[in-house]
Amino acid sequence: MPAPGLLYAQVVKQYRRRRVVGVQHRVIFGTREAIAQGLAVYGWQSNTAFVERLNVDMRQRVAAGGRRVNTRWKGEDGLQHQVVVFQSYHNVVLPHASFRQPLLIPEPTNGSGSAKRWRPCTPAMAAGLTEHVWTRREVLLCRVPPWPQPAGV
Repeated sequence: MPAPGLLYAQVVKQYRRRRVVGVQHRVIFGTREAIAQGLAVYGWQSNTAFVERLNVDMRQRVAAGGRRVNTRWKGEDGLQHQVVVFQSYHNVVLPHASFRQPLLIPEPTNGSGSAKRWRPCTPAMAAGLTEHVWTRREVLLCRVPPWPQPAGV
């Protein structure tokens, strides 16, 4: 069951001869007004740009999502492991330009470059889940509790 406050909309593009000829907006969870109001807070509109960017990132970084690749996964379980690694990297290691935060006082850089004016920020930092950009090493060495295992294993 989805969370009670979940807002979810879908944008469906209709194509004819590889050109967009129509766009249909569907509300899956919530109301059209609530979705428009939630997006308006950030100055956004309902579109496919965010999900298309995420799809490109996933195809580039998850080998099993590309075409004609030799990967070491066999079946859904192996693909799921690759997607979890991608999600971890994407959300806690990779700073996103749209989340960057201005520094109150520009910081000098090593060398003759211009001063650093922005603090990098990841989606996990923007959501308040962490306070710094993690390294890949930190992610791989992070201990997490085991998930429930199937009976008889």
